[in-house]
Amino acid sequence: MPSAPPPTARKRPTARPLGRGDLRLLLLSLLGQAPRHGYELIQQVGEMFMHVYAPSAGSVYPLLADFEKQRWVVAEEDGGRRRYRITALGQAQLKLRQAEVEAAQLRAHHSARAITKANLPPPVREAMHRLKKALVLRGGRWQDVDAGRVAALLEQAAALVRQGDADA
Repeated sequence: MPSAPPPTARKRPTARPLGRGDLRLLLLSLLGQAPRHGYELIQQVGEMFMHVYAPSAGSVYPLLADFEKQRWVVAEEDGGRRRYRITALGQAQLKLRQAEVEAAQLRAHHSARAITKANLPPPVREAMHRLKKALVLRGGRWQDVDAGRVAALLEQAAALVRQGDADA
């Protein structure tokens, strides 16, 4: 019988974290915000996924090369590394695809939430489910004093969870 993974081990995402073409749109959008190195782009996408997923260099750099070929970005030398900057043509492409970019960002957000939730320890995930159910069942029947008490308890729980991260 296989043993369970250690409690600190993170699960790998089982489904594709990004839809077809989403990484391309996300990278173009990030470059539209500011020039970045390829590694920074990988880190930025990783931050979107709470560091449970990050795209590989083997998927990011070919897209950047394609962006260069399309003249959507230019690569500039920066301390021995290449920093990618969006061009006017890239900005126009980004503007043309704005609805697609927003849809990709929304899909990435939902995927990140699902992956993060799947990586929670089962007791924590189950307790969150019970809490959400209790809040929904309470409905709109809240007195100010009850709402304040529940909010304070939730803030206290959040602080304890953050404190646990600081102790690690």
